[in-house]
Amino acid sequence: MTDSNLPPFIHHLLTPASYPHPAAAVQLVQTHISYVLLAGDFVYKFKKPVDFGFLDFTTLAKRQFFCEQELLLNRRLCPDLYLGVVRITDQHGRLALDGTGEVVEYGVKMRRMPEERMMARLLASNQCTTAMLDDIVAVLVPFYNTAATNPEISGFGSSQAVGVNVLENFTQTATFVGSPSLSRAQYETINAYASAFLGHEEIFAARVAGGRVRDCHGDLYSANICLADRVYIYDCIEFNQRFRYCDVASDVAFLAMDLDFHNRQDLAKHFIERFVALSDDSELAQVLNFYKCYRAYVRGKIGLFTASAPEVDEATKARCLEQAGRYFALAEGYARD
Repeated sequence: MTDSNLPPFIHHLLTPASYPHPAAAVQLVQTHISYVLLAGDFVYKFKKPVDFGFLDFTTLAKRQFFCEQELLLNRRLCPDLYLGVVRITDQHGRLALDGTGEVVEYGVKMRRMPEERMMARLLASNQCTTAMLDDIVAVLVPFYNTAATNPEISGFGSSQAVGVNVLENFTQTATFVGSPSLSRAQYETINAYASAFLGHEEIFAARVAGGRVRDCHGDLYSANICLADRVYIYDCIEFNQRFRYCDVASDVAFLAMDLDFHNRQDLAKHFIERFVALSDDSELAQVLNFYKCYRAYVRGKIGLFTASAPEVDEATKARCLEQAGRYFALAEGYARD
């Protein structure tokens, strides 16, 4: 990691003695928006003070609010995983976790899941099975059936509202076009496909009329799923309602795309077929490819953003750029399908 770019409270938390519980070795994982510290049996997640337009964590008050939202929303699927909001305090120059003095940062404390049961790791080791996907579907279908919906939420399923989310990705990645990760041809092909599909307003209207637009998860892929004693689906989108208020097809397309990304098209096919059967959503197929393309492009964009962050180390940067290129290639494949 680039130590000089890390905030003082992260340096403090990298020391095992900073915690009120055993933490023999503390590991820092970074995303484009978060610092995640793996410490003993617990995980601590802190939001970076960034503004990407689609999220704004630039003030302490905003970070506190979104930590509280993260806790509330993720307890829908993982009530016993999210333990609470923590504070970093500063008393006369001494930082502490949930200490006394001025609050300088807020974070979320979680119970740590067994890493060997993370879905991404199971996919990488070829241990993910159709039975595991059946278990995931068994959790998702009742979740979506009971997820909130109302006229405001349903409005986010219109072609115009979806277009805001989809088309902004092309604006946000324009400066990266021509880089090794994103060619001009890929950019134009994906943009043209997405823009053309958004013109089918009747398809989106039918999804809205069918009650398929809900308060969903928003970030449903293998990195946010653990298959341990039961299915844990965590780390939903808390920072922007328009990414979470979506067609359930957009949510499940994310996981299907992720399975494609891991070269498990067989599992992706099984997952979608099982979901369609249990949810009685045969029309999902009409929008599946479109939402897969959207989700792949978003993952590519996030890879570019993460690689561009000054606090990210060179190994993480290289890995993110390589993965971004693969995601954009996958998105192009959907666009040409």
